Amino acid sequence: MAEMEELTSGASGRIIPLFKNIRQRSTVLSYDSLRRSLLFIQSIFFWFLLVLPRTKPSSSAASSPAKRRRKEEEDTLRRRALAQDFPMLDETDDGAGRCESATSLFYGVRRNALFVRSWFPVTGELKGIMVIMHGLNEHSGRYADFAKQLNSCNFGVYAMDWIGHGGSDGLHGYVPSLDHVVADTGAFLEEIKSENPGIPCFLFGHSTGGAVALKAASYPHIEQLLEGIILTSPALRVKPSHPIVGAVAPFFSLVVPKYQFKGANKKGIPVSRDPAALLAKYSDPLVYTGPMRVRTGHEILRISSHLLRNLKSVTIPFFVLHGTADKVTDPLASQDLFNEAASQFKDIKLYDGFLHDLLFEPEREEVGKDIIDWIEKRLSAGSLENVNSHW
Repeated sequence: MAEMEELTSGASGRIIPLFKNIRQRSTVLSYDSLRRSLLFIQSIFFWFLLVLPRTKPSSSAASSPAKRRRKEEEDTLRRRALAQDFPMLDETDDGAGRCESATSLFYGVRRNALFVRSWFPVTGELKGIMVIMHGLNEHSGRYADFAKQLNSCNFGVYAMDWIGHGGSDGLHGYVPSLDHVVADTGAFLEEIKSENPGIPCFLFGHSTGGAVALKAASYPHIEQLLEGIILTSPALRVKPSHPIVGAVAPFFSLVVPKYQFKGANKKGIPVSRDPAALLAKYSDPLVYTGPMRVRTGHEILRISSHLLRNLKSVTIPFFVLHGTADKVTDPLASQDLFNEAASQFKDIKLYDGFLHDLLFEPEREEVGKDIIDWIEKRLSAGSLENVNSHW
């Protein structure tokens, strides 16, 4: 069983080898290369001066670390109360009585409290379990309608808020390391499998959650827990808003990890063709709508770069879905995943003219049905494989 990749703060794994390499070649550095290095460092310094606030912070703003920590804890408790009150079932819906829902806390690999939702059908034999990983800045409660659709076909659902999202611990909208989110996902899957032995399990991830799901499934001990993964609009080829952002991100993610970089905010890009869905998303207090934080942005660039370099090593069964008009993540990268992955059981569906949030498009029921049909096809194929293996 392969060991988990060493968990880092995000940038250290890229900065340290750079300086190590420079030390090894220090005796043969040319004048031109030294001059280029100095110019690069100078450009970083001037960029840093440009983006930092020009006004001197007031004494109230310059709070102590203890005060900031207390403020973050208070915000977490406020968000957790909102998450607890978030409607998980529409009581006016005829199907509400056929489902039961619950909330709980799961403690991740770093002992952070992570908010969990579950939806299960009340009657009928359980066909399988879907574990949902939401996208960046949103939360698990937004997938209640999809969960209800899965319940109607006798699939149970769990959904977990990442750190810094929804009702989970952490500064809202801040992800110190997506490797930690990957590790939390693996630990959560292990607990679900131990509580539901013999029940097939699938992992669903949207956008950056799709990148998390794909990386988690790259570890053999996690892959063996799953029958397959479903990825909607996965973040596989993400480009910074400007080349300089990608160049300086590793440095600034260490120096000012929580700094909010306004140039990286993509809030203005439409993610659904349904105006009601957009209004619901951006008026939801559990959805983070502020500028992206430096470390969070760097972590997204880092995981997408890692996945693009390792597409050929993907072996888990998967179904990737993407809208051709998506302006947040690249549908061509999903096509590359399908073309290059070594998986024997894989499918792709590109929706002409659809945007980023496929499960919040006007045709969301169709998208949900496509996912359920694929799960049932995978279960049928898995049953056939098991029969053949016994001959």
